[in-house]
Amino acid sequence: MATDRLQKVFKTLADPTRVRLLALLAREELAVQDLMDVMEMAQSRVSRHLAILREAGLLRDRKDGTFAYYRMVEPLHANWEKVWRLVTESLEKDPAVQRDATNLERVLALRQTRTRSWFDDVAPQWDSLRKVFHDDTLRARAINRSLPPNLIAADIGTGTGILASELANLGVRVIAIDPSSRMLEAARANFRAAGLDSQIELRTGDARALPLRNAEVDMALAHMVLHHLPSPHEAISEMARVVKPGGIVTAVDFCQHDKEWMREELGVQWLGFSEN
Repeated sequence: MATDRLQKVFKTLADPTRVRLLALLAREELAVQDLMDVMEMAQSRVSRHLAILREAGLLRDRKDGTFAYYRMVEPLHANWEKVWRLVTESLEKDPAVQRDATNLERVLALRQTRTRSWFDDVAPQWDSLRKVFHDDTLRARAINRSLPPNLIAADIGTGTGILASELANLGVRVIAIDPSSRMLEAARANFRAAGLDSQIELRTGDARALPLRNAEVDMALAHMVLHHLPSPHEAISEMARVVKPGGIVTAVDFCQHDKEWMREELGVQWLGFSEN
């Protein structure tokens, strides 16, 4: 590496705050507010160091409505990769980095708890509330892409069981999964009323850690679920884990949009996703 380039690398990583930021953003995509909560720092200090790291080409940022999320670039440029590997090896027992990791788990757990509490509150009205999505056609298209029948399907984030019921009516055996106990109670009542109890198994679980064995199902579907999750990529990875070789993973969700009201009124964490 050229001397001037090496100097820039070391100068960028010389500040412990920037090293701590990179350690967090190598693990998770986070907003400025998340980083403030985790590191217990003022917004101005966090933003200043993020700007330096972004200028150095170490971060990518993504706009989501009025929020900006940051993540470490992967893979790192060759000039940075060896140095960062050395840094991370030195961080394993660093008290500040360990404290940040603990705080990060707390922040992510709180975010997930808020989403779960919101669904518990709206469960009795969810079937009418979800009509704002106008998603019946999209759900039917997702099902048709996933058949033939006589298969085992995982309905991730089943809610009140609308998708699970439609699958069961088409001859599919369904494992319906949701983290909200009240949603599952509503789904159980709907299945019982439709005479579908024997075809649908209910399981309590998080989309990021599905209560399913590796290769347990033929297909996994997440219908209008990813925008409620703190880490959608983890849910996609989990869906891929639980399907059999050659199985199908189907996710139906919003394209990126600017409807900020959905955060409060519909409990979403992401304003859709880019087509990329």
